[in-house]
Amino acid sequence: MDLIYWKDMERTGMVLTGLVVGLLSLFQLSIITVVSTLSLAIMCFTISVRFYYKLLHVLQLGDGFHPFQSYLELDISLSGEEAQHYMQKAIVLSCSAVDTLRNLFFVGNLFNSLKFLLLMYLVTFVGNLCNGLTLLIIGMISCNSLLFQDKVDSCFVAVQAHFDNIKDL
Repeated sequence: MDLIYWKDMERTGMVLTGLVVGLLSLFQLSIITVVSTLSLAIMCFTISVRFYYKLLHVLQLGDGFHPFQSYLELDISLSGEEAQHYMQKAIVLSCSAVDTLRNLFFVGNLFNSLKFLLLMYLVTFVGNLCNGLTLLIIGMISCNSLLFQDKVDSCFVAVQAHFDNIKDL
């Protein structure tokens, strides 16, 4: 939630920039190309850092400690009970979604089915104007810019108050 409310502006800016660049690259390239290029970039970075630490150890300028050892030792396993709990949640959610779609498509409730029909009709017009990725990019930028605007406004109010104090002096 700290990212959404711009509590740490530098970190939020980096994350937002990464997301926008990633979404824009998906807009121009296929997902396979984006994932493979991102994987290559990560591998080039990690191998370079690993060689750098090895070189420092050979030149006796470092201790030879593996730079990513903490990530390698990180426990990401699930217990059987946790895995069963998450699978039960996934099954319940998917069954609920299928049940809702079944009621909508097979007119379980006429009013809800008509609302769904109207929504799908409107979505076809939006689909003709732009694709879903464009909508995702616009939504993400607008959400972050609205939350960022409050932060900027509060900073401007503080600066204005400071200038007013200086004028009064």
